[in-house]
Amino acid sequence: MDVLKISKTINAPLKFAYTWLTDFSEEDPKITGSKSQRTILEKSKKKAVYVINYEGSDGKLKTVVNVVTLSPPDAWHLDQFGIEDNETGDYKLVKLGKNKTRIDMVFKEKWKNIAKIPSIKEQARHTNEIWDKYVAALEKDHSNS
Repeated sequence: MDVLKISKTINAPLKFAYTWLTDFSEEDPKITGSKSQRTILEKSKKKAVYVINYEGSDGKLKTVVNVVTLSPPDAWHLDQFGIEDNETGDYKLVKLGKNKTRIDMVFKEKWKNIAKIPSIKEQARHTNEIWDKYVAALEKDHSNS
């Protein structure tokens, strides 16, 4: 099992960051430039459930189911179930100041049916690229609010 820890600093208050990051939408893949398609199945104050269809490492259409358990005001947990891998993610926001927040993330990934498992370095690079885009979009929305 691969374990990946990532932290990012966000120039926005914790409450804004939490609300923004846990407002799951079918439009979210556009933020990162992903071609994947997200379908929201359930969204409440305690939980979000959505399906993602994406092109797998073999070029074929794949599906993963994500179940997100929300722990306001500063944490949430992801359980992802897919054909290529299962993953958990723990997210924790830490207030660094009036308009500064840190997000600490821990991902645990169990690879299954995949020909070439990405190295932990490749996984870190990919995850950092995605989260840099999320942070930039969040900060832009905060500065426009």
